[in-house]
Amino acid sequence: MQDSLVVDSQSSVNSSISPPQAPIPPKAKVIVNELDSEAQLKLEVIQSLIEPCDRVTYGQKLREAAEKLGVSVRQVQRLVKRWEQEGVAGIAQNGRADKGRHRIGDFWEKFIVKTYEEGNKGSKRMSPKQVAVRVQAKAREIGDEKPPHYRTVLRVLEPIIERQEKATSIRSPGWRGSTLSVKTRQGEDISVEYSNHVWQCDHTRVDVLLVDQYGELLSRPWLTTVIDTYSRCIMGINLGFDAPSSQVVALALRHAILPKNYGAEYKLNCEWGTYGKPQHFYTDGGKDFRSNHVQQIGTDLGFVCHLRDRPSEGGIVERPFRTLNDQLFSTLPGYTGSNVQERPEDAEKDACLTLRELEQLIVRFICDRYNQSIDARMGDQTRFQRWEAGLLEVPDAIDDRQLDICLMKAARRRVQRGGHLQFENLIYRGEYLAGYAGETVSLRFDPNDITTILVYRQEDKWEVFLTRAYAQGLETESLSFEEAKASSQRLRAAGKTLSNEALFQEALERDAFVKKKNRKQRQKEEQKLMRSPSDPSSQQSTPQPPELQASETPFEPEVEMTESVAAFEPIDFDALREDW
Repeated sequence: MQDSLVVDSQSSVNSSISPPQAPIPPKAKVIVNELDSEAQLKLEVIQSLIEPCDRVTYGQKLREAAEKLGVSVRQVQRLVKRWEQEGVAGIAQNGRADKGRHRIGDFWEKFIVKTYEEGNKGSKRMSPKQVAVRVQAKAREIGDEKPPHYRTVLRVLEPIIERQEKATSIRSPGWRGSTLSVKTRQGEDISVEYSNHVWQCDHTRVDVLLVDQYGELLSRPWLTTVIDTYSRCIMGINLGFDAPSSQVVALALRHAILPKNYGAEYKLNCEWGTYGKPQHFYTDGGKDFRSNHVQQIGTDLGFVCHLRDRPSEGGIVERPFRTLNDQLFSTLPGYTGSNVQERPEDAEKDACLTLRELEQLIVRFICDRYNQSIDARMGDQTRFQRWEAGLLEVPDAIDDRQLDICLMKAARRRVQRGGHLQFENLIYRGEYLAGYAGETVSLRFDPNDITTILVYRQEDKWEVFLTRAYAQGLETESLSFEEAKASSQRLRAAGKTLSNEALFQEALERDAFVKKKNRKQRQKEEQKLMRSPSDPSSQQSTPQPPELQASETPFEPEVEMTESVAAFEPIDFDALREDW
């Protein structure tokens, strides 16, 4: 088994990973896709431990794993925990997990206790994670380079929290005291302790009929949401007519990870504000989440994918759908009801919203109402306030071009004699390819447009960016993966020769022949319109390889916190319906 991992070549590499013979290429241009023998052995041991089994068998497996690795049982448990938190990167680490830690002094113990007690007076609520954030801030203020770690903060507060739990007897499914825990299909319990720790994702069919830009009836779209489990904030969405797939999940993840900026046409009172990336990605067992594509994204970006143990444990990610349906969708023209009995008689006749208009309403609802509302289980903080307060540090902003590459699909092809590539019956040429005839290379491509692909070459354990390859004669055109496959099938059926020009011309002729476009074609047009350049938050652009980036400017969020939700201008969605 091979795992790939993006590595910053400017930082030191753990000794457990064998360095390549050649110099390491520049930052972000290298993908590690092979572990050394030691790390591979660790991975095999972990895989054997996460297989479902009873307690007795698991204990025996632990002892066998410890003997196999030449370490104690406790060290094996720490290794499994590190893999859960950090993925492949955690496996490659060497040395003691507690190296460099020091005993806590009286100053810090008093500061931690005082901060927690003052933060939980009256109606105020402060979690241990939020206390840890205050510790980090205080350390910077006084110049302490080794402040107490969160685990240390938790140990100091543990007796206080236990006393509070005994007094209040807080117990509910999925919660341990005041901390939420999610259970994976492998039997693991992940304690959700801070913002961007565990994200969840799911899909729903929106109960609103939409029309195209010309007023012709289309259908109900799909909505995919990504939820931060700790704060219950909606981190990102994807709205479209495509059924759930790995590509739809990738688009929703991309939107969740990136900072979000919307124009004046959205009429927002509040910024979306949330961004970053998770440590764990928790989903149901659908094939769209089990796909290699999603697993590869997790490996590339450095998070671990988990499947839910039972469908009943998806309440956190499903609850926003009910809120959206009750407070937004049910107020809109074209609302179909959640079942046949509730379906209005004139749903088709009333439908007048386009995909872009619905997306604007959803974004406004999330930014101004949902994320700025208080969740009953979260105390007195709004979801956004809890997300912001629960951050261990300001998230690193991932460049959108780098993220585009991570979310692209992968394939492998052999460079043909003469220096060209063949992919989906299209011929590609690119600089430097002629020198690698006969070699197998890795391709990264955007399914929405395969006229341009990125080519990576294997060098020892590394995949190094080689060149950008273009479909000959189609450099200024656009052709999706599905369109190319369909055109190939029609040309073969007609007994015609396959070529770049023939494939593209067949697609154009078919569009011209069909005077009235079918529903699927009109749906695609609406999705392209929604992701037009006027919407920077969802714009789909041609991915750029890392070395072509002109500059990299760190993102500094400007967030203005408001003391009360009442300060925001309320949105009367019932009144909106009267406008149509």
